[in-house]
Amino acid sequence: MSDPCQSCGACCASFRVSFYWAESDAHPQGTVPANLTQKVNDHYVCMQGTGQFPVRCVALQGELGRSVGCSIYPLRSSTCREFEAGSESCNLARQSIGLPTM
Repeated sequence: MSDPCQSCGACCASFRVSFYWAESDAHPQGTVPANLTQKVNDHYVCMQGTGQFPVRCVALQGELGRSVGCSIYPLRSSTCREFEAGSESCNLARQSIGLPTM
């Protein structure tokens, strides 16, 4: 696999993925399926599965550390779009599931 994220998935199983509610399709210009989110407060939602422990985003498919993908990749939130592979947060997530840092 050329994309290291597709053999990892640690970020999707380590952090709460919260974002402004209007990024969901509950808003006419939103894209994230609202039925896959849960309310955080009056302004924010998070992806189901990321506001609990153990963390695992409902949109994550596959086996961590082997072969993963996002079932809503083209519709994902800004939180996911802005997450950087190889960043400090990425490497902390990788370490938490037993993968080497990038």
